Amino acid sequence: MAEAPLAFPSVSDALDWAAGRLREAGIDNPRLEARLLAAHAAGLSPADLLAHRTAPFPAQPLADLVARRASRVPLAYLTGIREFWSLPFHVSDATLIPRPESESVVAAALRRFPDTPGRVLDLGTGTGCLLLAVLSERPGASGVGIDRVPAAARLAARNARDLGLAPRAAFACGNWADAIAGRFGLVLSNPPYIPTAELPGLMPEVADHEPHGALDGGPAGLDAYARIVADLPRLLAPGGVAVLELGPAEAVAGLARAAGIAIEIEPDLAGTPRVAICSMPAGAA
Repeated sequence: MAEAPLAFPSVSDALDWAAGRLREAGIDNPRLEARLLAAHAAGLSPADLLAHRTAPFPAQPLADLVARRASRVPLAYLTGIREFWSLPFHVSDATLIPRPESESVVAAALRRFPDTPGRVLDLGTGTGCLLLAVLSERPGASGVGIDRVPAAARLAARNARDLGLAPRAAFACGNWADAIAGRFGLVLSNPPYIPTAELPGLMPEVADHEPHGALDGGPAGLDAYARIVADLPRLLAPGGVAVLELGPAEAVAGLARAAGIAIEIEPDLAGTPRVAICSMPAGAA
């Protein structure tokens, strides 16, 4: 396809051109992504963009975004925003992009705590999406998110400020729960769970652009789970639970049971085992 002109005669022409380039690059939903990229380039909402569909449209900002998307840079990294739990989250290449299936973790946590869970701990917080989604639904709760990447912790703090949740959410750098003291009513985590050997086979948006530290679960995809499960007896308050997003469900269940932790597995809407709910049996220290 020809290069973009200096300006498109109209927004509609710009969208046609962008969608065509994305379609040629094998991008799913090219028309939708063209609209989102054009809106971002123009600094408008998609609805406002379409309200001006007959207006001329400058080409270069859109052409640059389309070229990067055609090279498989994730859409969310280009727009800088991803919606999760109906909330807008800033994202960057320091963090995993929040995924719809991770909302199952939030839903499971909220079912367990129809009132407040008290103190919440989010391990490997990334954008802060799990912690902040729960806090948005439970005004009496407060929490802390831990990430070993400083840029991720800073981004999560920015998300807390922009969502009006900063007074109840703190973020810090750390290696899982090593530096955490005290007990929590709710522990959340979406740990890395892709076996190392499988990383090169992931779709290019993930394999080439998302941080491998947030994906690589070690040889069997269990390294992070082993760390978290070992710490749960000291982290969970009486009656508390840990809600973890799952990779290898049966293997994680085996780790928990071997540590004397009760575990329930819940599927997501597609029927895939997605969430592990861990608790200390009654009478456990």
